[in-house]
Amino acid sequence: MDHKRKARIAPYPQPAGGLDSLKSTTITLLKEKVPGSRYKTLLHQNQPDGFDCPGCAWPDREHTSTFEFCENGVKAVAAEATSKRIGADFFARHTVTELLQQSDYALEQHGRLTEPLAYDAASDRYLPIRWDDAFALIARHLKALDDPNRASFYVSGRTSNETAFLFQLFVRLYGTNNFPDCSNLCHESSSRALPQTVGVGKATVVLDDFEHADTIMVFGQNPATNHPRMLNELRAAAKRGATIVSINPLKEKGLDRFASPQHPMDLLSGGAEISSLFIRPTLGGDFALIKGVAKRVLELDDEAVASGGERVLDVDFLAEHCSGFDDFAADLRGESWPDLIAASGVPFQDIEALTRVYVKGKAVISTWGMGLTQHRDSVAAIQMLSNLMMLRGNIGRRGAGLCPVRGHSNVQGDRTMGIEDKPSQAFLDRLAQVYDFEPPRQHGLDAVDTIKAMLDGRVKVFVGLGGNFAMATPDTPRTFEALRNCALTVQISTKLNRSHLIHGQDALILPTLGRTEIDLQQTGPQGVTVEDSMCMVHLSYGINPPASRQLLSETDITARMAHATLGSDKVDWLSYVNDYARIRDEIAKVLDAFRDFNARVAQPGGFHLTPASRERRWLTPSGKAQFIVNALEKDTPIARARALHGDKLMVLMTARSHDQYNTTIYALDDRYRGVYGQRRVLLIHRDDIARLGFAAGERVDISTVWHDGIERRADGFLLVEYDIPRGCLGAYFPETNPLIPLDSVADISNTPTSKSVPVLLRRSAAS
Repeated sequence: MDHKRKARIAPYPQPAGGLDSLKSTTITLLKEKVPGSRYKTLLHQNQPDGFDCPGCAWPDREHTSTFEFCENGVKAVAAEATSKRIGADFFARHTVTELLQQSDYALEQHGRLTEPLAYDAASDRYLPIRWDDAFALIARHLKALDDPNRASFYVSGRTSNETAFLFQLFVRLYGTNNFPDCSNLCHESSSRALPQTVGVGKATVVLDDFEHADTIMVFGQNPATNHPRMLNELRAAAKRGATIVSINPLKEKGLDRFASPQHPMDLLSGGAEISSLFIRPTLGGDFALIKGVAKRVLELDDEAVASGGERVLDVDFLAEHCSGFDDFAADLRGESWPDLIAASGVPFQDIEALTRVYVKGKAVISTWGMGLTQHRDSVAAIQMLSNLMMLRGNIGRRGAGLCPVRGHSNVQGDRTMGIEDKPSQAFLDRLAQVYDFEPPRQHGLDAVDTIKAMLDGRVKVFVGLGGNFAMATPDTPRTFEALRNCALTVQISTKLNRSHLIHGQDALILPTLGRTEIDLQQTGPQGVTVEDSMCMVHLSYGINPPASRQLLSETDITARMAHATLGSDKVDWLSYVNDYARIRDEIAKVLDAFRDFNARVAQPGGFHLTPASRERRWLTPSGKAQFIVNALEKDTPIARARALHGDKLMVLMTARSHDQYNTTIYALDDRYRGVYGQRRVLLIHRDDIARLGFAAGERVDISTVWHDGIERRADGFLLVEYDIPRGCLGAYFPETNPLIPLDSVADISNTPTSKSVPVLLRRSAAS
């Protein structure tokens, strides 16, 4: 298909969802050559007798039997259920060097991997390898290291609880806490901020709370693309009169209007209005905006006290449940309005409007995505949001609370299972007690620090359990160099991606079953569990035949890798593969919240891991919800870059297109933003186009402004006039990941600042 011929920019006037959503999924099913007999698979997605969607972590209503259409969920299933296959014959026709010239989209389109492969340097090809020989190669490399910390073990959010638990046990018995994972790249700021404020780094709401909220504030999210089923909840809330506010530099289509495919009248009427107020902070302005709202709430309360009116603050909640309020209030009173307005990019009247919506609400939910988590001050911003919600007691009661919306289906469950480079001492103590060994106590490496360690030779073995590490991470050329510096790279995957082609001296591709496929072991078909964004744990079973007889499950691969490396004297790894219920029994021994795991997860809908903060129990040092004071920082990398380059300096955010999930690209369209057949586009305000001396439709090269002297460029991007705040740019990842410096990270969480990159533009020579 000639995508260049079809490349165009055309504003999309329709609501999100609707008939175009159904049309898009039909095209995907045909393109992936999904057999018609497997279309029924879609009806079993997230159902009691079916499989859990391999896509997003938005929860289901108790895994009921009601079919809930989700466009990108269907695309994720179609990508996995494709009839296209690649095995040894494919690699016999293509060298790695040749494959490197293909786009990420083209690599994905080759289909499912069917057999284990090892890289052969002499031919520059992947050749077939026996499973046992592959595990022996891994064991040989791991045993040859003089320190277990010279290996690092990456985990994707698609990994089940069972596999994640077994994987972390294997790695800790091996001797390291080097667990880079996808959370490091996305929601780590939430995981580090919330324990300091409310004691637990998870949502304080369940899905039922959305039915009882009268106000929902959506920070930095694009639900129509990243978790479309959320739109059905927002639609229902809006229709019953709840106020929904979108806080985002981009006015995303799905938060404007949504036509639900489940409601035929929506398709005829043009859909339902979702948000009644749009607040548009500048990139990196969220902290200042939220602090401004908190300051205004306090001012309104002061005015109420002075006039003898009804208090705006929930004084009972503050007195009984909170610590640090007085210091926080003093900091707010001392903050400058001009500074807050300038830093947020939001005029005072919009801050006032948002504040009035917030204080009017009796039950407020705040949700957020990576628009809030991928800035330098992300941890402070999320703590400020916790502070704001505490001011009116909006945590730990029906219809109100904090809701970080995770990305991949089990990114939260992986962390619960112990995929954590900074594990708690209590968790390690329990592992030591149950398995009679002394686990490593020192903190391990996260994703960014793993790249640095591979670059300088400290880490020589990299094992990737799912995902596409080479393309998901920042500073792409340096990440490539880091992976190529390894003695061994191992990628456990369902489909070909660039991480297979950016490899160490030795390299393995280990193909695995997908979530939709039957995992048949000695005791019969095996189910796996995940934990969604709202702490529901549920069990699911695949229903499709495996793409190849040579595929192993992720659990099986993990067990065999552990057996080959450590033997089975202490842990009988291979016995767990026969019956995954045995793994769940082991989880219950280590994690008290999973007592009677097998019995509870067998119940319809599974069970809820109720966070203490939902019950107003605060697992903080003070035993109370903690107000945390954070100053508005003025000496930032962006401020320093602007001091050097003036108004030529722009700030870039990276984002997914609509036909994309993480680094997986389903197609080259982003219809909600009006982009078709292409991905190297740069969204920019028309005033900035004129101010910088360009014209819409020209090509520009983008370069990062950073202090380390390393040139970071991404060339040949089409300027697209777009409704985005002045001074801000939007582009897709992974194409713009090369622009994100490895050491441009959020304070405390070490998350790459993918939503605030200081850059300069220049006319491309190709224009």
